[in-house]
Amino acid sequence: MAMASSSIRRIPISFLSRTLTRTTTTTTAEAVTGRSSSAKVSDRMVRISAIASSGQKHEVIGLSGQTLLRALTNAGLIDPASHRLEDIEACSAECEVSIAEEFLNMLPPRSEEEEYLLKRNSRVRIFNKHSRLGCQVVLTQEHQGMVVAVPEPKPWDTP
Repeated sequence: MAMASSSIRRIPISFLSRTLTRTTTTTTAEAVTGRSSSAKVSDRMVRISAIASSGQKHEVIGLSGQTLLRALTNAGLIDPASHRLEDIEACSAECEVSIAEEFLNMLPPRSEEEEYLLKRNSRVRIFNKHSRLGCQVVLTQEHQGMVVAVPEPKPWDTP
């Protein structure tokens, strides 16, 4: 026991105060900026309810600034292999979705290109106000709780 106590050295109090000051400075800098990577992601999250062609409801989490197509693809509801993500010029409307009535006014109007593609390639062959291309809907916080229906894939698009 005497040997163990003789090998213990005292740490000068000035060393401890330097270490604490350094730690406090780092913490204070983070508190002043108010930024952390986890806060940014959680602030950008948009929760959407997606109804699959089977009728099953899925909660999909997307990010503000991300397209609806990307969020549905990440959730596994749309096969990424059958789409050229976010490229409207290569689009054949495989990403067509139906938007619930209460969310239609929160979306910008369709572009002429989107209307043309929907009329030409619509799954239901009846152009209606609920039809949108997922690649053209950019998510915002305003879309929290949005309900979308994901139609069955076209047989020729199924891998």
